[in-house]
Amino acid sequence: MIGIVDYGCGNLRSLENALEFLGLESRRVSAREDVLAMDRLILPGVGNFGHAGAELARRGLGASLRERAGLGRPLLGICLGMQLLFEGSEEAPETEGLGLLPGRSELFADPALKVPHMGWSAVEFGELSGAAYFVHSYFLPGLSGDRPAQVATARYGRPFLAGFRSGSLAGFQFHPEKSGAYGLNLLKEALAWS
Repeated sequence: MIGIVDYGCGNLRSLENALEFLGLESRRVSAREDVLAMDRLILPGVGNFGHAGAELARRGLGASLRERAGLGRPLLGICLGMQLLFEGSEEAPETEGLGLLPGRSELFADPALKVPHMGWSAVEFGELSGAAYFVHSYFLPGLSGDRPAQVATARYGRPFLAGFRSGSLAGFQFHPEKSGAYGLNLLKEALAWS
């Protein structure tokens, strides 16, 4: 069973529809025991880093997600959900991320760029490369630290982290559920990673 973390900051319905289309069972979870029990877990996210981080903390989900990651259980972050897996964001410097990986998201600061970055961009991910749909104003420059990882990159004025897989953690800055056949195939692939 795939759990979708429901903390008031995600596009849950489109994700549920994508999983149903793929023939995968899912349900929304918001309790510690469910966060820990799910075979696979998705942390979606849309909106402001500060608000999302505060909601995770207020609902006691931050500690549950850290516990899950500590147990090596699969966790996939999507869009803001991916950013929350890291230490923090320029968007809300006072709000801590989950701290599962080192790094902080940054604002696309180039005045020549229209922000948010909205639309289709090429994703370089080895054999899993394609084009995906992005909607975001903040990005992670890369994956730092010494953990082995597969890294996906994209460009919007500069290269940025479009996705990754590192042990039981994975993330996509783009919305796989809104990225056509490429996104759906990648979502299914990511949910099969251990």
